[in-house]
Amino acid sequence: MAHSGTPLVEMRDISISFGGIKAVNHVTIDLHPGEVVGLLGHNGAGKSTLIKCLSGAYQADQGDILINGEKVQIKSPRDARAQNIETIYQTLALADNLDAASNLFLGRELVGPGGFLDDSKMEAETRKIMARLNPNFRKFNVPVSALSGGQRQSVAIARAVYFNAKILIMDEPTAALGPHETQMVSELIQELKAQGLGIFLIEHDIHNVMKLCDRASVMKNGQLVGTVNVNEVTDEDILGMIIMGKQPAKVA
Repeated sequence: MAHSGTPLVEMRDISISFGGIKAVNHVTIDLHPGEVVGLLGHNGAGKSTLIKCLSGAYQADQGDILINGEKVQIKSPRDARAQNIETIYQTLALADNLDAASNLFLGRELVGPGGFLDDSKMEAETRKIMARLNPNFRKFNVPVSALSGGQRQSVAIARAVYFNAKILIMDEPTAALGPHETQMVSELIQELKAQGLGIFLIEHDIHNVMKLCDRASVMKNGQLVGTVNVNEVTDEDILGMIIMGKQPAKVA
């Protein structure tokens, strides 16, 4: 997939160490608008550590982060959100006892003229964003604990998009979901792409990467094995990158 123009995100020459061990060693990756880049590698390969530098959970010892071509400092999750970066973790960080609207605006509630919560406005806004992302969503007035896994993902994604996320980090969004739910999340990701968001997808399932991603960046032992266009490689090529740490011959 050829790209022109300035990347949405560039992580240049990122290194981070813990107790003298380099968890990430001189890694450079980028992401463009309307693109999904999969991050793969065994546990301990460094992919989560790398992406936590972007989400503000960790700070790199070396390297630069550029957003739309401009160098930025991301020292906390608040800094990341200020750059329109949102992270959707596997746990989703939803309040199970609250409904979709209350979760969408949790910590950022809308208040009416009298200083009271504007519940009707929050529900209306939730319905509006859901109509864009998941038109089949109907369960607005039940606790999210009553929702399916795919519906819960919808709420978490809607929260990020409503607050102007341009860069989305998704940590194995289809883990533990059945085929129907996985398809729902796939459709959500396609919709986000169409709206111009850039998505980093941390993933273990190569089939999901082949289905959802435009490019795949593989890490091993803290280093970047390489980045490939998904439509130019096979499952076996990517598996070889993960296990052997070698690029496929055709893209070497």
